[in-house]
Amino acid sequence: MDRVAIIGASMTAFGDRDAWLLALLAEAGDAALTDAGVDGDDVDHLYVSNMASGEFEGQTGVPNALAHDLAAMPAYTARIDQTSSSGGAGIYAAWQSVASGASDLTLLVGGEKMTHRTTGEATDVIASLTHPVEYKHGVTLPSFAGLTARKYLAQYDAPRESLGKVAVKNHRNGLDNPHAQFRKEVDLETVLDSPMVADPLRLYDFCPITDGSAALVLCPESVAAEYTDDYVVISGVAGATDTHVVHERDDPTTMRGVVESAEQAYEMAGRGPDDIDVAELHDMFTILEFLQSEDLGFFEKGAGWKAVRDGVTDRDGDLPINTSGGLKSKGHPLGASGVAQAYELYQQLLGTAGDRQVDAEVGLACNVGGFGNCVTTTILEQP
Repeated sequence: MDRVAIIGASMTAFGDRDAWLLALLAEAGDAALTDAGVDGDDVDHLYVSNMASGEFEGQTGVPNALAHDLAAMPAYTARIDQTSSSGGAGIYAAWQSVASGASDLTLLVGGEKMTHRTTGEATDVIASLTHPVEYKHGVTLPSFAGLTARKYLAQYDAPRESLGKVAVKNHRNGLDNPHAQFRKEVDLETVLDSPMVADPLRLYDFCPITDGSAALVLCPESVAAEYTDDYVVISGVAGATDTHVVHERDDPTTMRGVVESAEQAYEMAGRGPDDIDVAELHDMFTILEFLQSEDLGFFEKGAGWKAVRDGVTDRDGDLPINTSGGLKSKGHPLGASGVAQAYELYQQLLGTAGDRQVDAEVGLACNVGGFGNCVTTTILEQP
């Protein structure tokens, strides 16, 4: 089976955008096609990663409308919805389309339009991904995050400040990302003094509500050089599902979807945790960076907070995590986030990340749906 290459990528500015979803998708899709040096009518398959266009703005039929706007007809189109991991699931679907031989050129565009809704409305749309019994009792993802954070801090004797340091680190990285929603540094005192949301998590432990889009162009590695000299390879990709009801898990601080998808992606790539040079993790809440970094095998269980404390995950550390600023600073337009993770790794591996650049040949992205309900892990490499 031929490996799959990414020959073009793009990302719009994230934040409060004065544009509807279809325009955001077209912006990213057109830029990725230009980056790859191809036209819309070269595309065989067009996938759109999106969680809730119908719920957020009453818009359905987005993929076929996008094919029209990008002049990509008669490409096959499909929408990929896997809640907040829709972007990672889109990468998996796009990879499958090329690896199977069904498509010679696939365009993946992920995006979401959210900021026109109130915080309460957006939270309710996102909370709809929880189990109906949980949802009926008013459970939201922030409440899961708070309960899990409290358990983690107690179980592993981690200080509350350790979570705040994740926010400080990722805001510092986002300062150098021209596409990030929040391009400003914050200090630990500001994080710890921000309003309480879900004890012990405060406002700065959460990502913002965001508009934005990102896109990738994929083809077989065997022909990638015919399009460009600058491309990266998807060497491993896998997805997994955990219990939908969070309280049914043996240990809420272990995300089995992360563990299982990572093991499969490592096996496909012929790699292990020690081979990863840079990682983009789904820090919708600061506690998730600890959980993922441990479940991916980067650190022992309960030691993720120590790695942040000791600077291991800083941009100049042994394993930089979230050089983009992560969801925390970059923003989290649900369907776009997993695609934007791959865009950051694409830039890092090509050496075009500017002030964010680190020394990297192999990168890993972990995109989480819900509170670990579904996960996609992707490994990218220089060819």
